[in-house]
Amino acid sequence: MEQQIYKGKLTQFHWLKIAKKVELTKNTFSLEFEIPENLKANFKFEAGQFVSLKFQSHGEDIINDYSMTSAPYEKKISLGIKVNSPDGATSELFKNYQVGDEILVSEPSGRFTLVSKPSEFRTIVGFAAGIGITPILSHFKNILHNEPRTRLFLFFGNKSSQDLIYREQLDNLARTCGDRLQIFYFFSREKTANNFFYGRLDEKKLALIINQILHLDDTDEESTIWDAVDDVLICGKGEMIKTLANACYHHGIPKKNIHFELFEEFNDDIYPLEKEFPLIKNVEMEFRILGQQYKTELPTNEEKILQQLLIQKFPVPYSCKSGICGSCECILEEGEVELLENEYLTEKEEERGHILACMSIAKSKKIKLNFDLS
Repeated sequence: MEQQIYKGKLTQFHWLKIAKKVELTKNTFSLEFEIPENLKANFKFEAGQFVSLKFQSHGEDIINDYSMTSAPYEKKISLGIKVNSPDGATSELFKNYQVGDEILVSEPSGRFTLVSKPSEFRTIVGFAAGIGITPILSHFKNILHNEPRTRLFLFFGNKSSQDLIYREQLDNLARTCGDRLQIFYFFSREKTANNFFYGRLDEKKLALIINQILHLDDTDEESTIWDAVDDVLICGKGEMIKTLANACYHHGIPKKNIHFELFEEFNDDIYPLEKEFPLIKNVEMEFRILGQQYKTELPTNEEKILQQLLIQKFPVPYSCKSGICGSCECILEEGEVELLENEYLTEKEEERGHILACMSIAKSKKIKLNFDLS
């Protein structure tokens, strides 16, 4: 039995049985699902993607997204989940669902992915905080398995060593692939023998990492390891992503090579607005959601389209408001907009008129959007 559920777009869910459940720390646990033979094609995924779980919490239906920690070659769906509060939805998920129980699981989705390049020499750096390690663990396992020439550096921040999840898995990877993987742990609330590893991962810590860890490159005496970085992966809370993405950019990494995944609602822009636009007042706005047409007027184009529609209490889909999750993807049917940042849409989608409402500024007097993509 399967269900189509609207969460920004129509998403296909299937009933899957929990095959394994492990308590990792006092507030994190993992779930692994049994994939029936007839659904294996539906649950193929890329490293860095996530699934959504639909379950009951305090009598209400909840849909939450969780990243895979498994890599595609492992041919299983394993999730790392954090319990944020004793009476929250994830706490109910932990208490009420056991091995053998069935739960609705969406087909995998998400754009926090990388193109595999097994024949190239690459350097990839990952920054994770807390539960943000989950998609990066999937990425690193996959890269180590498929790309024999790629070297990896992971900088993993937690409050304390007690909060550090997947340490055994990470340390095993470092032991078996030590020539290609280096891992560095940072703690913000636990003193470390070396003060370098005490504190949050931020722009100051990044500068120290570049100068003291990613400095001399054994493969090229005329450059540093940081100079050779091809891609950066960042996953954690919004403020951490914003800080590190901008720091990486200011240290020379192009924005297109800085990839991030957000683990909470975040309403700020990741990068500062670098353009100014002519003021347009009284913008006519038409849009379609779930087959229903809406009309309104935006007072000016000084704010992004999604934010203005939310202020007016329209039921537009969103999650991050930062151009990362893709929940507000829609088609521009009439008018002109400026897409400020885009960590989600492909070039082909942009060419077909797809935009992200949370990152779009109106540049014409009338705008017509269609959120019904499927």
